[in-house]
Amino acid sequence: MALRELSSLEKYLGLKKPNKYSTQGDKKVPVLQNVNGPPLVGLVTVACHLVREAKRPELLGDCAESRAVVQQWLEYRVTKLDGCTREDVKTILKDLNLYLQDKVYMAGNRFTLADTFMFYGIHPLIVDLAVQEKEQYVNVTRWFDHIQHYPGIRHPLPPVVVLRNKIYSSKHH
Repeated sequence: MALRELSSLEKYLGLKKPNKYSTQGDKKVPVLQNVNGPPLVGLVTVACHLVREAKRPELLGDCAESRAVVQQWLEYRVTKLDGCTREDVKTILKDLNLYLQDKVYMAGNRFTLADTFMFYGIHPLIVDLAVQEKEQYVNVTRWFDHIQHYPGIRHPLPPVVVLRNKIYSSKHH
């Protein structure tokens, strides 16, 4: 999965020549075979390198605070989302729903690398949710739907249907 995400990021960034990747260990940690130096190891490390290579520093945050928030969410993705258990999913979605209550993007008002990789990380969780469950996490669902329609981001993942209107039971009429 991580290698597909890095390939998608390369396309989104408009990088011309595709990089050579491999994985290491049981967790299939991505490794970028760097021609000008030692290999780069880890999803976050490689992704940040690609963003710098594409000269798109704004995707890493536009000030010290937003750079820290982007790094925080990239770290969250690798430590909490990747490999989370079925029991962790509700807690993760509840926490994200609360966090996104007053935000358009993960790091404030601008699209960043944090949105890209949190989207990729949360996609399998959202795919598995029933309509009623998606309604429980309205802020996550709103953010997710916005990001999946962001140009060049969703590929190669399938779109997820998100209802825009709340469904009410008959007793609420």
